Amino acid sequence: MSTQFDLFHQLSAEFSRRVTEKYSTSFSIAVKLLSPSIRQDIYNIYGFVRFADEIVDTFHDFPKEQLLDRFEKDVFLAISCGISLNPVLNSFQKTMRKYNIDDELVHAFLTSMRLDLNKQTYSDQEYRNYIYGSADAVGLMCLKVFVNGDDEEYQKLKAPAMALGSAFQKVNFLRDLKADLTELNRNYFPGMSQNHMTASDKHMIINDVRKDFRQAREGIRQLPDCCRLGVMTAYQYYMKLLSRLERVTPEKIKNQRIRVPDFKKIFIIATSYMLYKFSS
Repeated sequence: MSTQFDLFHQLSAEFSRRVTEKYSTSFSIAVKLLSPSIRQDIYNIYGFVRFADEIVDTFHDFPKEQLLDRFEKDVFLAISCGISLNPVLNSFQKTMRKYNIDDELVHAFLTSMRLDLNKQTYSDQEYRNYIYGSADAVGLMCLKVFVNGDDEEYQKLKAPAMALGSAFQKVNFLRDLKADLTELNRNYFPGMSQNHMTASDKHMIINDVRKDFRQAREGIRQLPDCCRLGVMTAYQYYMKLLSRLERVTPEKIKNQRIRVPDFKKIFIIATSYMLYKFSS
């Protein structure tokens, strides 16, 4: 009986890993640079986040709200019971329980996902709230894994971890502006016209992101060895993406998805490794 139960958990973990690898090449590279002791837990968190995101962003021909309602009910049932027949939720609940991650972070994330069902524009406060749920909360889940559940370390690194999550999400908003405006009819940036980003808009957004990155950098230096290289690589990747976005016109951002070429990702890994060794 125990062997079969272990097999189910192994299959669930494998499924979350495959979800990560299929949906995000860049994130998969960063996860592979984490210590093997925590790698699976980050796959587990990503699998949960990705499935919720798919419901609101992709399943246009299905009852999204009902699916999200069921997903939310199932994830908290999984956390409470310690088991789920959904392999992504089963692996996620194991990580939640192992590190005693606060349910509030899951609630915050799903609240932001629910906004994506119908909301089209955001005020300044709504923008901040959305980013907290969709990005900061996920970063804090990962932070709890990075510090092995140590609450004192978690509290010390909480603010820079949130800054890094915010920076990543704001860069994603810029990178995905075309799809958000034309395919999903969403405009996350407060005060920006639905169909027009000015040079001033872009400059203000990029300055805001750079401020987040500066705050996050101090926290990255203090992370445990088990995760510092992986987080530094993600940081360097997003900084490179931000630089590419900064160099192009607002019109190009609105009409084309800007990306970092694969050969430059290899360079980023090498640079991150040198920074990691230098700071060790």
